[in-house]
Amino acid sequence: MMCKNSFWRYFGKTICLVFVIWSCGTFSAQAKKEIPLNVGSFNIRCNTTADGENAWPYRKDRVMALIAFYEYDIIGVQEARPEQMADMKQMTEYASVGVGRDGEQGGEFSAIFYRTDRIQILDSGTFWLSETPEVVSKGWDASLNRICTWAKMKDKQTKKVFYFFNTHFDHIGPVARRESARLLSERIAAVVEDYPVLCTGDFNSGDGSEPVEIMKEQLKDAEKVSLTPPYVPGWSYAGFSVVIPKKLMKNGKIDFLFVNDLVAVQKFGILTDSDGRNHPSDHFPLLAKVVLQ
Repeated sequence: MMCKNSFWRYFGKTICLVFVIWSCGTFSAQAKKEIPLNVGSFNIRCNTTADGENAWPYRKDRVMALIAFYEYDIIGVQEARPEQMADMKQMTEYASVGVGRDGEQGGEFSAIFYRTDRIQILDSGTFWLSETPEVVSKGWDASLNRICTWAKMKDKQTKKVFYFFNTHFDHIGPVARRESARLLSERIAAVVEDYPVLCTGDFNSGDGSEPVEIMKEQLKDAEKVSLTPPYVPGWSYAGFSVVIPKKLMKNGKIDFLFVNDLVAVQKFGILTDSDGRNHPSDHFPLLAKVVLQ
């Protein structure tokens, strides 16, 4: 027969054990929810022989090595021509969604690359930045067809479902940039209240411009809401040479990562990697560590 003192010692140990098990389970579940994602944007510069020693064949390995080294889980790329997409698909740990701006495999892609061991695609599509977004088209005063590729994704680790948009605004038409921002914002509005949203791209517009301000009506610049001080040079379009012209520095940042209130940005940076002579692209890539709420 167990004496009273032995009983209470046994009871106390049992309660402690139950508490420890419960606490571990709770902390484990909480930690699981806060597993960050490495996300970003990278205008990889289209493949053109006019770039000479900076043409795609001479730097493609550096672009892919950068993506692998920084362990991107998801990255939106711009200016990726079909042959560049074919090269980047050699990154076997990644898959991609998106079509060319001239339809199917034609023209530049604003593709989204994602790690298949981390991300599951639930739905995806591409729309044109024009008055007729569901068909191949050029909008307003744009010089070229422009697109936005989107994906509804699921994080296999945290089970969170979220949306990722990636785009490239026109470099000539101011009306096209403004209206593209309005169209993109309208598309995002349909999901922004219910899901975490990330939107990347080359907006060919600086902070304070009308297109960027339109985007900020429902999203936030990840650099501005980073929970730790952002690691940035102050601009994102720099040309290939490590000696950056002052006029490009004055342009500031034209590549952005926007997020909604359901995305916590732990860190944000603009990467200035080079081989000592040239950058791997004429744009710097963006990188953020985010947690989906």
